[in-house]
Amino acid sequence: MTQIDCYFSVISPYTYLAGERLDEIAQRHNARVVYRPLDVIALFSRTGGTAPKERHASRKEYRLQELVRQAKNVGLPLNLQPAHWPVNQAPASYAFIAAKNNGDGDIGKLMHVMTRACWSEQRDVSQDEVIRDCLSAAGFDPALADRGLLQGAEEYVANLEHAVEAGAFGAPFFIVDDGQRFWGQDRLADLDAHLAGGV
Repeated sequence: MTQIDCYFSVISPYTYLAGERLDEIAQRHNARVVYRPLDVIALFSRTGGTAPKERHASRKEYRLQELVRQAKNVGLPLNLQPAHWPVNQAPASYAFIAAKNNGDGDIGKLMHVMTRACWSEQRDVSQDEVIRDCLSAAGFDPALADRGLLQGAEEYVANLEHAVEAGAFGAPFFIVDDGQRFWGQDRLADLDAHLAGGV
């Protein structure tokens, strides 16, 4: 079975705009998705990128324009200036890892629910009550927010190292086990075509 590693951040607007399309693509091609939450700011610094707040004004302006266009293209509501961004990504990421490793809900939906909380619902995904709500919304036991914190922390750090080694440098980033890489939610159609036998 083909494996797709999905590197993402729980506070990434582009991860939010991916929606649940990755799982749909994977199901269509009988592929397996391995979700790997990470600290995208740390990934930028490790791979030559620049954090959004440190970018030149022209890049910041373009990013905002592009987010509006992409949100319209995929039909998702988006707050360009969410009330709680950026926030500490670690607590939600640890809970996501606990759900992935120990839960029986919909892990692809959980990625979307967590990012939607930030970018559409004006909620702080670093807060325990929000994390628990997200877990419940995706069919997981909300108590997973309090379990496996050490394992979550270790895997969270390992995901960053794995991403750097695999050639990822942003979020979301999709890497197929044949080595093909796709950066951004706007490359999901290319991933779909690749899995169908295209380039």
